[in-house]
Amino acid sequence: MSEDLLICLPGQRLCLSDQSHVSGQGTYERQGYIYSTLAGVVDIIEKNKVKIIEVHSSGQQTVVPSQGDIVTAQIHTITQQFCKCYIKCVGDRVLGRPYRGILRKEDVRATEKDRVEIYKSFRPGDVILARVLPITEAHTYQLSTAENELGVVTAHSEHGHPMVPISWTEMQCSRTFVKEARKVAKVVPESIQQQLERN
Repeated sequence: MSEDLLICLPGQRLCLSDQSHVSGQGTYERQGYIYSTLAGVVDIIEKNKVKIIEVHSSGQQTVVPSQGDIVTAQIHTITQQFCKCYIKCVGDRVLGRPYRGILRKEDVRATEKDRVEIYKSFRPGDVILARVLPITEAHTYQLSTAENELGVVTAHSEHGHPMVPISWTEMQCSRTFVKEARKVAKVVPESIQQQLERN
């Protein structure tokens, strides 16, 4: 970064968004330009001949998802090949704004990847736990639920009632008892987790 600090305000247009300039922490991309989400200092990080434009505010620490993090996300769109979601939390920290994530068919399970059907694993509105994969494209985090502990943690049936897990592949409506297929997360209660760590 140069000696002259570039100060910006929220919503300020910083530069063009193209193959050599991508939106990073504290910024967003809209209609071909990168804008600031914060009042702070502009930082330009060069990685693999690409300039990542970031904005850092001295007043607050910004949490963003990074490779290997466990995140909480909500599914909003599904297709036969992938589902799109909004990342809401990193670990137990709630994000200031949601980040876009994508979960591809081949990253849903660790085994029998070719037999995975997105519609039998997730539905729009489901809340999932997922792991962040290495970033391969700007603006979107690639996610994986291939571990037993990852997958759907909260879901509602087609009638809008809460569902409870009955196996690793099914959840049941608490009101109508109708079963629906899901890639269910094996959530370990904290008390048991702490006992396991002690042993």
